[in-house]
Amino acid sequence: MIEITNKIYYVGVNDRNKNLFEGLWPLPNGVSYNSYLIDDEKVCLIDTVEVDFFVPYLKNIQEVIGERPIDYLVINHMEPDHSGSIALIKKYYPEIQIIGNKKTFQMMEGFYGIGEGTLEVKNGDSIELGKHTLNFVLTPMVHWPETMVTLDTSCNVLFSGDAFGCFGALNGGIIDSEINCDTFWLEMVRYYSNIVGKYGTPVQNALKKLAGIKLDYICATHGPVWHEYISKVVDMYDKMSRYETEPGLVICYGTMYGNTERAAEVIARAASQAGLKNIVMYNVSKTHHSYIIRDVFRYKGLIVGAPTYNTGLYHEMDVLLSELAGKDIKNHLLGWFGSFGWASKAVAEIQKWNDERLHFEAVGTPVEIKQSLTPETFAQCEALGKAMAEALLIENC
Repeated sequence: MIEITNKIYYVGVNDRNKNLFEGLWPLPNGVSYNSYLIDDEKVCLIDTVEVDFFVPYLKNIQEVIGERPIDYLVINHMEPDHSGSIALIKKYYPEIQIIGNKKTFQMMEGFYGIGEGTLEVKNGDSIELGKHTLNFVLTPMVHWPETMVTLDTSCNVLFSGDAFGCFGALNGGIIDSEINCDTFWLEMVRYYSNIVGKYGTPVQNALKKLAGIKLDYICATHGPVWHEYISKVVDMYDKMSRYETEPGLVICYGTMYGNTERAAEVIARAASQAGLKNIVMYNVSKTHHSYIIRDVFRYKGLIVGAPTYNTGLYHEMDVLLSELAGKDIKNHLLGWFGSFGWASKAVAEIQKWNDERLHFEAVGTPVEIKQSLTPETFAQCEALGKAMAEALLIENC
């Protein structure tokens, strides 16, 4: 097994088979379930892994400690991809004490029927393992109510749970200094925006609790162990949780016969000609919404368009707007357009989403296209793209 530092070992596993994380988010590069073992006078396991991987997980643990018992299991987060092996760990190590907070144990009873052999900790509590001292910091709603992080104060190591994690399996190397991290940065944004994004205020509260603490390693439950890039990943979380964006534009559209798509192309060209460089376009029926949500978190501007369908809004656009509303995204600019063959509804429905749920700042004049683009609606699309570009560029000055 890989020693991270001072008898702290990585004992996690990779999942290269799952297609959708939480049954929702694509995993083109897989995902890791990270667990850590501290080999001291008292042996302490930090989080577990999804239960399907218990056999290789147990082998990883035994490779470090042989037949020695495990004294403590710290559970920072109760989602089953991290807590799923608790019951089996207890069978192999029946004397183990499980460390968590009050809400941890309420969930553990519900998920696994385990209510004994526990040690409850509160914010700021510590335990001694020998040479290692663990301090517990409660971080509720990042992104479940029981979440906490564990700080090894003797080694300046933070076991951060899902915080600072990202999608992507680990391909041999574990610590960021050993691997090329280029593929992980956008996957960190996608992970944050899809899973944690709604909880910006709790993330900010957690960052404040950790401010000023010297960290040499951040050991998250997904993705690499951060060492060289600690300042970068903390800065990314800080910016994302404050909904800070770049001056770019996401244009996403639904289309049945190509007319709405042609309008989106006109809008994009006009925004580009107005001087905006960061523009991404997505067909909501082709691109998984996970990637669209990621880029909405990256860029301040959003223009959406879709046809009327069954006297309502085109289904995939309706779903996307619902997903965006559920993230409580702030500080964005929104423009919109729509098309119809015989009954106008899409433009009004998009405006209703913004008025009632999204609450983004409206930019430009919405464009409504009957059947296909005319010289008049073509010019209106150009005006919408130009208005958005100018609004984004002015904010960046």
